Amino acid sequence: MATAEELINSARDRMVKSVEHARVEFATVRTGRASASLLDRIEVDYYGTQTPLRQLSTINVPEPRMLTVQPFDPSSIKAIEKAIQESDLGLTPSNDGKLIRLPIPQLTEERRKELVKVVRGMAEEGRVAVRNVRRDAIHHLKELVDKSEVGKDEEHRAEERVQKLTDDHTKKIDELLERKEAEILEV
Repeated sequence: MATAEELINSARDRMVKSVEHARVEFATVRTGRASASLLDRIEVDYYGTQTPLRQLSTINVPEPRMLTVQPFDPSSIKAIEKAIQESDLGLTPSNDGKLIRLPIPQLTEERRKELVKVVRGMAEEGRVAVRNVRRDAIHHLKELVDKSEVGKDEEHRAEERVQKLTDDHTKKIDELLERKEAEILEV
């Protein structure tokens, strides 16, 4: 059976993964400059299978406000364009038969505010994930007490450590959110 220390270490690892997931999600939200990671969430219907765009093409950033997508299979160009248009990125693709160009328009004030709402929602999902890890860890600690494998004092100390981990990791998510909001609102 797991010890209190193992439960705390497991909770820490899972919280770190939740923070990292939030960081990756934030990277997919568009700011004023082009970044290949903007297209990370795009999946293309490739011969009936949802396939990540990265696996079907080479994505480049030739200039600060332009992305190019070069499909490995030129016949998939229409499906890729469709997937980009249907995404929430607000980008309009144009192609020359071999290469898709994605100009990154200046963000309007209204669009910036929408994106801030999107990243706040992502941050809340990250905080909820961290709190779920805390809930699981405390539940398992209570099971250890019920089985008399851990004393009440040790359980209390472990719960305090889990709460501190929770606070630290939600703070990290809040810091990531703050940076991303500043990046979005920067004109």
